[in-house]
Amino acid sequence: MGKTNDRCPLQAECEIKCHYVGHELDCPYYDANARPGYEIDDQEERRRAKWREAEEAEYEARMSLPAEQTERTIETITEDILDAQRRGGEAILTIGRCLIEAKEMLPHGEWLPWLNEKVSYSDRTARRFMQMYRQLSNRPALANLGASKALALLALPEKDREEFLSENNVVDMTTRQLEQAIKDRDEARKAAETAKADAAAAEAARAKMEADMKVVNATLASAREEKERADQEAARLERELTELKNRPVDVAVETVADPEAIAKARAEAVAEMQAKLDKAKAAKAKAEEKRKQAEAALEQAQTQLKDAEQARKNAALSSDEDMATFKVLFQQAQEQANKMRGILLKLRNRPDSTAAQGAEKAMKALAEAIGRCAE
Repeated sequence: MGKTNDRCPLQAECEIKCHYVGHELDCPYYDANARPGYEIDDQEERRRAKWREAEEAEYEARMSLPAEQTERTIETITEDILDAQRRGGEAILTIGRCLIEAKEMLPHGEWLPWLNEKVSYSDRTARRFMQMYRQLSNRPALANLGASKALALLALPEKDREEFLSENNVVDMTTRQLEQAIKDRDEARKAAETAKADAAAAEAARAKMEADMKVVNATLASAREEKERADQEAARLERELTELKNRPVDVAVETVADPEAIAKARAEAVAEMQAKLDKAKAAKAKAEEKRKQAEAALEQAQTQLKDAEQARKNAALSSDEDMATFKVLFQQAQEQANKMRGILLKLRNRPDSTAAQGAEKAMKALAEAIGRCAE
């Protein structure tokens, strides 16, 4: 589940719960916006390590270039890049290849000035083009997407990119549609991650409630046993007191001749027995109260366990990534439908009903198409 990332100096800008604590370089926002004063040391070390790996890959790519290209001048390479910038489209591969070639060719310290002055690229942008060449050169169909769409795809982790490409018709998408599809995917995954965490929390709560239920059941059983013993003791004392009151003379004082002493002894015995009975009745009342409290606690625990089980089931359902994606798309479709209805209401207020009728027809056709999808 996302949380506030106290490590990241960009947290205030990002304004979302972080899912990249400890590996912020994998966060597209941090990767794109980290700058002096807003960097995390260990992540920048990771970035430098990745750059070193990229430079090694660039060197290998350089070594794999045709022999005639190794004899080219930096001026020729610069002109090729400028020409590719004008052409666009598949030229992104040409730009990436030429940048790899130029970086290998330029003396130490001249790379950044050449980028800025000759081809108007920042170091980060240049690295992105080189990355595109390394990752897309074996997929010419993707190279034809153009720089904007290719860069959007590169924002995806490499291990997820193939899956995304297999599930989406990227070629026919506009850049905005592609970015929205990636955003929808990320939101669905975050929702699924949150739901998984909620499911784990719900399962933990359910398990705790089961444990609490066992304690409550044991408490209730003990309270019922205590009440039964108290009932039996009170009944016994009640009988003994009745018997004592009905006896002409207590066995313990039968040999006493003085009537007053006999009456006194009898009264004391009755009083003692009454005190025991009162104490037993108090214990009985206390046991009854404990039983009621235990039964109330059991009823509450049963309700909570039922709620926890329902929450666990709901969270388990939400943790399904496909369902999370469906939920995001469904909400977006609802929003778009509401917007279209708002526009339709405006069209109906026009004197000419042609536009409104056309919109109504289109919306009905859309509704029918959606209905067929559910068949």
